[in-house]
Amino acid sequence: QNEKELQDVVKRQEEKLLQLIDKSGEVMRLKAEVSDLKRLLQRAETEAKVLWEEMRGKEHQVDTAYIQERVMLRQEVDKLRLLLVKKEDENVRLTDKY
Repeated sequence: QNEKELQDVVKRQEEKLLQLIDKSGEVMRLKAEVSDLKRLLQRAETEAKVLWEEMRGKEHQVDTAYIQERVMLRQEVDKLRLLLVKKEDENVRLTDKY
């Protein structure tokens, strides 16, 4: 009787563990998706910022190649800022660890 009850308890615990693993995988997938969406949002905001800067004060004389170059440069600056923040965070974690 006790062995049967113990097996039932172990089986329920295994099922709960499998459910947690499934949920954990889903959480990781959702976190990756959120990260991708944030990156896409940042890119769109960067493009919009550059376009507004270029359109401000100009009537209909728009140089698209120049605007594309500005967008790419702004994106590079944003990438470099993000890398800097990641490195600073990593340094803080390392200094806190040791």
